[in-house]
Amino acid sequence: MKRILMLSLFVAIFSGCTSFKDSNTANRATATGTIQKIGMTTFQYGTHLLTTENKTYALKSNAINLDEYMNRKVTVKGKKVKGYPLDGGPEFLDVTLIKF
Repeated sequence: MKRILMLSLFVAIFSGCTSFKDSNTANRATATGTIQKIGMTTFQYGTHLLTTENKTYALKSNAINLDEYMNRKVTVKGKKVKGYPLDGGPEFLDVTLIKF
């Protein structure tokens, strides 16, 4: 009886952790491209743009000064901002890490 209870508890914990991890990774993004200051756009969110070979991302960051990486090719990691993109605009990332 104890073995069945322990096995059930293990399965419940393992399945709960797996689903939490999957939902957390779905909100993360990694992209490589060139950071530029945002100019006039049809969308009004973000402070910078990351232009990759085939996609553009709007960026913001409270932890990193994105101006220090302007016009440089970098890899950014961040969280997708909930509720974006809007009206055909780019995906919106809150940048948490930048690599050269």
